[in-house]
Amino acid sequence: MQSDSGKGRRVVVIGGGVAGSLASKFLQFDSDVTLIDPKEYFEITWASLRSMVEPSFAQRSVINHKKYLQNGRVVTSPAVNITDTHVLTADGLDFGYDYLVIATGHNDVLPKTRQEKLSQYQAEYEKIKSSESILIVGGGPSGVELAAEIAVDFPEKKVTLVHNGPRLLEFVGQKAADKAFEWLKSRKVEMILNQRVDLNSASDGNKSYRTSGGETIHADCYFLCTGKPLSSEWLKGTDLKESLDGKGRLMVDEYLRVKGHKNVFAIGDITDIPEMKQGYIAEKHASVATKNIKLLMSGGNERKMSTYKPGSDIAIISLGRKDSVAQFPFMTVSGCVPGLIKSKDLFVGKTRKARGLDPNLVEP
Repeated sequence: MQSDSGKGRRVVVIGGGVAGSLASKFLQFDSDVTLIDPKEYFEITWASLRSMVEPSFAQRSVINHKKYLQNGRVVTSPAVNITDTHVLTADGLDFGYDYLVIATGHNDVLPKTRQEKLSQYQAEYEKIKSSESILIVGGGPSGVELAAEIAVDFPEKKVTLVHNGPRLLEFVGQKAADKAFEWLKSRKVEMILNQRVDLNSASDGNKSYRTSGGETIHADCYFLCTGKPLSSEWLKGTDLKESLDGKGRLMVDEYLRVKGHKNVFAIGDITDIPEMKQGYIAEKHASVATKNIKLLMSGGNERKMSTYKPGSDIAIISLGRKDSVAQFPFMTVSGCVPGLIKSKDLFVGKTRKARGLDPNLVEP
């Protein structure tokens, strides 16, 4: 499956999310690139909550890998082992590499095909549409954005959000969290903080859930929007096990090379870089790592490699189709002005364009 003429230029990218998809696209005409991913598509993940209330939105945000990776191979199977020269997949395929990029992000159970993913969004939309009351578990960005999407598109629904922390959006500052809380409250979303929900407490036919604080919540359906673990547990049995920190992240140097390995890079959420884990940052990682791989492939001097420097934390949480809360280094704003930045298109056109695709094309 790999040509001998590719020797010295064989790059394997593990993970087809935000970082891995862009890295593969950047490398496809300079190397013999193989993208290994359990699914056949890349999804613009921050657009997923809009797709739950508008399933057709996913036709632009769920993209088959082969649409942007036209000069590389796509292997739809999880990677299960890494040696110092090869990657092995669950299907028993073996790929030699000269350079390796780990971009596995967070662990999630996802459908294998694009059509299955689109059907999943249609089913979630039908579930929301047919319910009078909806429970959202988790007050991070996913829970807050989903509550906002439902509150805007289905204002007649009773939405309850339960979060086990003292405030929403604990990854941003208090001011941004307060603005999001007030916006949701103004849209009649009920928020219960510092409590957990026992999702097993509702018996068949009884749609009432108990919280750790003794409250009872009636809901026709629920959505779990809690954090996902890093997809790194499998690395503990590979050649990279010594490069994992205590939190399961890959330790990288300023060139995004995995510590202890000169030809292995890590990008995206899997890295130990102390910064906010966000899509636009993962794309910056992909840019730096691929520049360095191209330099090394061409025999360039290591001292000329690009370094990655974390920037200031910027976060934009969309609140429905027009509003958002934006946290910048020196100020936090909310409403329709920051909403113009993100909330209408959720950066879908921009993300598609970065992968060489028509920003507006709706793929059936």
